Amino acid sequence: MERDDADGSLDSWAQFCSLSNELLGGDGDLSVGPRLAPVVADLCSRGLATLVRDYFLHSLEETFRNNAVKKFWQHFHPYCSASAVDRIKFFVKEHWPDDILSRALEDICLEKSYQEKCVLVLVHALQLYEDRTAKRKLKAVDCSSSLMPRYQLMVSSVLLTTLPLSFPEILNVYFKKKLEELNVIMAGSYESDQHGNHEPFESSNASDWHCGMDIDGQEVSESSCLVKNIGKIVRDLRCLGFTSVTEDAYSSAIIWLLKSKVYELAGDDYRVPVLGCVKKWIQAVPLQFLHALLTYLGDSVDYDSGSSGLKSPLASRPSSFPGIGVPSEALVRWHMRLEYFAYETLQDLRIGKLFEIIVDYPESSPAIEDLKLCLEYTGQHSKLVDSFISSLRYRLLTAGASTNDILHQYVSTIKALRTIDPTGVFLEAVGEPIRDYLRGRKDTIKCIVTMLTDGSGGNASGTGNAGDNLLEELNRDAENQENADYDNHANIDEKQAWLNSESWEPDPVEADPLKGSRNRRKVDILGLMVSIIGSKDQLVNEYRVMLAEKLLSKSDFEIDSDIRTLELLKIHFGESSMQKCEIMLNDLIDSKRTNSNIKTSLLKTSQTVPGQEEAEISHDVLDATIISSNFWPPIQTEDLVVPASVDQLLSDYAKRFHQIKTPRKLLWKKNLGTVKLELEFEGRSMQFTVAPVHAAIIMRFQEKSSWTSKTLATEIGIPMDSLNRRISFWTSKGILTESAGPDADDHTFTVVDSMSGVNKNSIVNERLAEYQMTEEEGESSVASVEEQLKKEMAVYEKYIIGMLTNFGSVSLDRIHNTLKMFCIAEPSYDKSLQQLQSFLSGLVADEKLETRDGLYLLKR
Repeated sequence: MERDDADGSLDSWAQFCSLSNELLGGDGDLSVGPRLAPVVADLCSRGLATLVRDYFLHSLEETFRNNAVKKFWQHFHPYCSASAVDRIKFFVKEHWPDDILSRALEDICLEKSYQEKCVLVLVHALQLYEDRTAKRKLKAVDCSSSLMPRYQLMVSSVLLTTLPLSFPEILNVYFKKKLEELNVIMAGSYESDQHGNHEPFESSNASDWHCGMDIDGQEVSESSCLVKNIGKIVRDLRCLGFTSVTEDAYSSAIIWLLKSKVYELAGDDYRVPVLGCVKKWIQAVPLQFLHALLTYLGDSVDYDSGSSGLKSPLASRPSSFPGIGVPSEALVRWHMRLEYFAYETLQDLRIGKLFEIIVDYPESSPAIEDLKLCLEYTGQHSKLVDSFISSLRYRLLTAGASTNDILHQYVSTIKALRTIDPTGVFLEAVGEPIRDYLRGRKDTIKCIVTMLTDGSGGNASGTGNAGDNLLEELNRDAENQENADYDNHANIDEKQAWLNSESWEPDPVEADPLKGSRNRRKVDILGLMVSIIGSKDQLVNEYRVMLAEKLLSKSDFEIDSDIRTLELLKIHFGESSMQKCEIMLNDLIDSKRTNSNIKTSLLKTSQTVPGQEEAEISHDVLDATIISSNFWPPIQTEDLVVPASVDQLLSDYAKRFHQIKTPRKLLWKKNLGTVKLELEFEGRSMQFTVAPVHAAIIMRFQEKSSWTSKTLATEIGIPMDSLNRRISFWTSKGILTESAGPDADDHTFTVVDSMSGVNKNSIVNERLAEYQMTEEEGESSVASVEEQLKKEMAVYEKYIIGMLTNFGSVSLDRIHNTLKMFCIAEPSYDKSLQQLQSFLSGLVADEKLETRDGLYLLKR
């Protein structure tokens, strides 16, 4: 009996295998279903149901692998086997890989569709057996219902295990090309919308995306046809188990297109905001495409639908999108993902060009505003700090950059970063390398004072408003901040104060805990500039020297701009610090009034006194600047013998001053001031504005046309080397010629008779040449701050030498503290550490001291 059962099982199994081969064979015949059902029922009754299912699925796998899969991958073999260089040729083909991908998917999907029917034949046979055998119905249902999922898993497994490495790249190229085509279509609709006065990137024809979503529709727009074709490809790939690969491919294509759009809109033009256009483009192209694609695939689930499962809190309250309405949760997630990537891309682009953006500030303020919004969204402020500090060190803080350029860039950096981060936290980190570098430059103080008072508005190009200097701009900023601070803290009610407290946020983790957030919010540009120097006294002293130099070189008494600058400085530094500067300006005001009185008095005297000879030079040509020497910086004095006519003019002026201002007397500084000359040559005249010593030299040639350098130096009362240096001005203008004298070190200078060879530049050019000569010679009417410091510190030199003699090598801090401790008598030591370091550097340059490992010791 058992042998008959075994034979029956073998016969049924052989028949089942034959029918399966007939069903799955090359021709395929679904009509074997009725014959297959009793055989399956017999095998199941013998307990071989599991073997039936496993064998059938294995046969399906072998058939699918040997026929459909092999043929499918052969479509892509030319690309996969090509070299990297040859693959570029495929990219430029017009319909590649669209045609080949569509054909390959169509063939394999037909094969898969037939095999699914074969699976249903077996499922039907199993269900017939289950219906006849009620006792095993539950088990049979479980077995038959698992056949189709197992087949789908098998198909996916076979394809993924044989997947070529280049297939994801092919999909990526496909989606990139399709999205580029879609973007061109939408750009065309945007241009047509422009003629209809629509907003940029606003989808006025959003319905075109949906009118063709029905496959059987008659009228289909170009964009919806494209989306439908893409949707078919995506649907077929998902049916084959390529869901993850497909989503990665079109996601990367969308991200790539978005990145390209950001770069296209941003470019190198920093005067136009970009972020708003990018966000509108995201809603007009990628989101519209994704909405249409998800709708076509049936994945667009409404947010309020219960089938959406657990929802992200980030997508809890979606707002409606143009042309879409209330989006699905998946679309909201896509929107957030794309916007974040757009913010991050634009942020990285602007951070990479931040140095150029700040150079163009404030014209580039739209780019700064975009960067601020991006950083608020991404929170990647540390990336900005690290990148910008690196740019500063390699592009600005170098020996080739002038101190003036560095300071202007620093001011622009402060203004720009104050917009991005009002708390000032990141400005502290970015500004520290600049301040450290500027402290090592000798001309930093002078450049800061010049920038504060030169009327260029703090712009390196000097494009500020007329008469508007950086100090006035800073004063306006201070007033605005004070007003804002007053409004924020004094004019708010309890309800608003409570709302403000609820919205309070702590300082960033990068903030310095030693500085309060309220103090940090008020970014003081002038305070940051003073922090470079070390103390406000040094800045005030430098300003005092520069003001003295400026006032002494004035040919008129117009000081309105200087008075305005002084008043602004008094606001920042206090009246006591600027008292000497105020007296200097008052001296100019008094000089103007005194000049007018003395000239009027001299004119009346010459008219009323009979028999008085008329002066060779009129008193009207003399304007004297009368200074209170105790309140001015040390004045550079030099002996000078002026022509007798000029000396008489000065003597008359001094006598009249003594009469009016008894008992005060004038002590002339004959080497200071300016002289306006007009030289006449054979009917042609030339005008010059020169220093008194230059005027004294050329006026001697009125007496005779030729002088030797020794004789001329004796007549004028200046050393030979000084004469040779000053007289070169007149030889460079072609007024005098130089020839060999009686001695090797004695030259002869002669006036040029004919002016045919003389440079015929205007007086403006002559003044420019004089200014350039003065700068090259380094002549100054007032002792510089360094010279004053050296003179004041000379008294402490013996203390320092004695200290180093006793202790050998001493650090800068120890020298500073020792001088403060023991030098308490007049003059007491009141210098800063930086001033002491500058003086010690001078002693090292004079080879009196040397430095070793940060310590100072006597030169051996």
